[in-house]
Amino acid sequence: MRFVRRYLVPRLMQYAFVIWLGITLVFFLPRLLPSDPVEMILAQMTSQALIDPVALEEMAGVFREMFGLEAGLFSQYVSFWRRLFTGDFGPSLFTFPTPVIKLIMKALPWTAGLLLTSTVLGWILGNITGGLTGYFRETKILKVFDGIVMLLRPMPNYVFALLLMILFAYLLPIFPSGQGYAAGIEVSFTWRFITSVLKYGFLPLMSLMLLTSAYNHQTMRLLVQNVRDEDYVRYAKIGGVKERTIFARYVMRNAILPQVTALTLAFGQILGGALITEIVFAYPGLGYLLYRAIIVGDYNLLMGITTISILVITTCILIIDLLYPLIDPRIRFK
Repeated sequence: MRFVRRYLVPRLMQYAFVIWLGITLVFFLPRLLPSDPVEMILAQMTSQALIDPVALEEMAGVFREMFGLEAGLFSQYVSFWRRLFTGDFGPSLFTFPTPVIKLIMKALPWTAGLLLTSTVLGWILGNITGGLTGYFRETKILKVFDGIVMLLRPMPNYVFALLLMILFAYLLPIFPSGQGYAAGIEVSFTWRFITSVLKYGFLPLMSLMLLTSAYNHQTMRLLVQNVRDEDYVRYAKIGGVKERTIFARYVMRNAILPQVTALTLAFGQILGGALITEIVFAYPGLGYLLYRAIIVGDYNLLMGITTISILVITTCILIIDLLYPLIDPRIRFK
């Protein structure tokens, strides 16, 4: 009961509050921007043909009524929450009447596959190499590897993605420069389609995974160096405990705890590095879809993508918070 009252309930309340606050901000912020989706649609129409101003005004009213923008902000806000509980984000304003959820579900598998794979592999690789480099500081090979990581770490995502594209898509045309799979291939669970997806997704995967591993490498190296100087590690060495045992069971086990939390926060890359990488490689994921929604001012699509992102990130953090007592026994005794 103490665990439920002091640990579980406060975190569930915090979880609900963060979701409400995040979704509320997502709803109001796009509507405070100077861009108006109806005006952008009308401007696109008038650029192609001459339209009478009276007819243009009537069309603006029709579009606002059709998109549900004629009501006040509060009415739109209440209506949004009602539809949200049914998984309905409304129609996309610029691909009307296609539902937003349909566009999201089409792009979600691409981002999920790319983001999960790159984040998990980068986290595992970075923590292993960072732990080894931080503990065995005098090894020459690890020093060279640490220097390479220091070169990669400051690079922005778009710069590193462009370098990989120039090197392996143009100078050495080994991999394609964009898209999710080769044109003309039917989307199906076949070997031809799978190999095409792997080939087209290799460069986006590497651009995210290598930078993620470089970040985790440096963080883990500093954590291990701090733990390495703790008294209990020195006592273990004096007691004749093997170096491999000290490294695995004493140093890495204690240094990995902050990295477990960082792993959940890394999934926020959907709005950061993953977005930029998908734009560079024209990868058909949520990041590229979000970029298009921002450019054209598609409120519904923008809210749908960011709402799913908020739910995924906060849920991951909640799960890690609930599992932390199993990882760190000290929490169970507080």
